[in-house]
Amino acid sequence: MAVKPEHYDVIRKPVITEKATMASEAGAVVFQVAMSSTKPQIKEAVEAIFGVKVKAVNTTITKGKAKKFRGRAGERSDKKKAYVMLEAGNTIDVSTGL
Repeated sequence: MAVKPEHYDVIRKPVITEKATMASEAGAVVFQVAMSSTKPQIKEAVEAIFGVKVKAVNTTITKGKAKKFRGRAGERSDKKKAYVMLEAGNTIDVSTGL
């Protein structure tokens, strides 16, 4: 499958947190994705960019928190994360660059 420029618009960056590391032990990789992306688009993008087979994609949307900065009210933007389950024998090393 050829890599298209749209694939890089779908997948923003890998998420490297304690929870994401625990998920990677179960064969999942976590990415921050575009809010408008769908599960089939995410699956296609991951398979094209990294050359792996994807078994399933689960997504979560985290609402942005209301915060204050120097006394002024502001709000963080909403984020969408994709938990990508890989087929057996496939791995993605997110600690290295693309």
